Amino acid sequence: MPASSLAAADLMSSPVFVVAPGDTVAHARNMMVRHKISRVLVMDAGNLTGILTKKDIGYRLQQPGPAWRRRTPDRIPVAEYATPDPVTVAPPTLAKTVAGLFLARNISGVPVVDHGTVVGIITKSDLMKSALVAGLKGMVRDAMEDAETVNRWHSLAHVVALMKERNEKLVVTNNDGSVAGLITETNLAFHEESRRRPGRNPDEEAVRKHEQSGTGSRSDAAGTAPVTAGDVMSGPAITVAPVSTLLYAVELMQREQVNNLVVVENNTLVGILKRDDIIKEVAK
Repeated sequence: MPASSLAAADLMSSPVFVVAPGDTVAHARNMMVRHKISRVLVMDAGNLTGILTKKDIGYRLQQPGPAWRRRTPDRIPVAEYATPDPVTVAPPTLAKTVAGLFLARNISGVPVVDHGTVVGIITKSDLMKSALVAGLKGMVRDAMEDAETVNRWHSLAHVVALMKERNEKLVVTNNDGSVAGLITETNLAFHEESRRRPGRNPDEEAVRKHEQSGTGSRSDAAGTAPVTAGDVMSGPAITVAPVSTLLYAVELMQREQVNNLVVVENNTLVGILKRDDIIKEVAK
C-alpha cells in the first residue's frame, strides 16, 4: 500500500485504555505509567465523554499557590482535568489528514470512532512509526525550531508559566550557557513536588539557588526547598547536529525513546527538533 493511502484504521492502536469520569487522576496517571501511554479516554456508560493527557495533568497539578491548598491526585476526579468532547476521526480518514488535524487543533491523539463506537486511537507516536515518516527527505536544519530556554535555577512556577504561554518544551541551560536537560509536559505530570534530595538542608539549598540565579525565593513552605527547573528536567538531553538527516533524527528519537532532540553545533545550542516538526513534514 502506498504511504499516501495509509488511513487511521491502518495505524491506530486498539483496544484503548479508558477511565470513568469519577476515577481519580492518580488512577489515570498510574495507568499511563503502567502501560507507557500518554493519554486515556474517558468513558461514561459506554459513551466517549472526554480525553485526559499527560499535558492536562502536568499543567493542572503544578498550579501556583501554597502547597497546603493543593489537592493531591488521589483526591481529584478525572472529569475535572479531562478535555470534554474530544475531536474524533473515522477509520477511513487518511493519515496525512490526521497529521494536519494534530497540528491545526494542537492535539497529539484522536479516538477513532466507527458509527458511534470507539474502535481505537491514533497518536503522533503511531504516525512516527509509519511509512509516511520513513519516506522523509531533508536535514534537521530544514525542520528544527528556535529553542525556548530556562536556567536550571529558575523556579517551577516560572517554568509552568512559560510553557503554558509559549506552548513549548524548554531547554534547560547551566550558568555557562551549556545544555543541561529538557523539560516537557511529562516532566510536569510525573514530578513529585514533595520529593526531597537526601543529605541537603533545604533552607541552605534555597539560599544557594537564590544567590546563584537571583530567581528563587527562600522556600515555598517551611522546611521545603523551592523546586527548580533543574529538579524537574530530564537530562542529559539527547543532541543532534543540524546537518544530520531527518531520518537519522527519527531513528535517534526511537532508539532513545524521546520525542525531542536538542540541536547543537560546535557545542552551542542552535535549536530544537520536536516530534511536531516531523509531523509537519508528514502533513505537507
